[in-house]
Amino acid sequence: MQTAGRANNYGFWIIQLDKKNRKSKLIHISDILNSALGKYRPAKDTHMTKIWDVWDNAVGKPIAMNAKPHSFKDGQLNVNVSSSSWIHQLKFLEKEMILNINKQIGQTVVKQLRFKIGKIHS
Repeated sequence: MQTAGRANNYGFWIIQLDKKNRKSKLIHISDILNSALGKYRPAKDTHMTKIWDVWDNAVGKPIAMNAKPHSFKDGQLNVNVSSSSWIHQLKFLEKEMILNINKQIGQTVVKQLRFKIGKIHS
């Protein structure tokens, strides 16, 4: 099998070519990394990966543009936020955000959010 990579607006995809059957399929790089690193990664890192995967849908686009998950430990998700006014607004939405994140993940992982001003990586 051969592989070739391609980046687009939706991330980095690997094209897996099967010469024997002359077929190809697209595999997202996160799927490959999860498979390869899954055995060695601590559970908390797995939770953080799941949080990143559902973040935009769970919190909505306006929030996702101004707040990003930074770290996760013992049920507490630390979130970098673009400004103090966003921190103030997100405090009012904290319970709803926790419910939506956990619902999207399919289990109760996040118990508390902690907001701080920091870099927002897309």
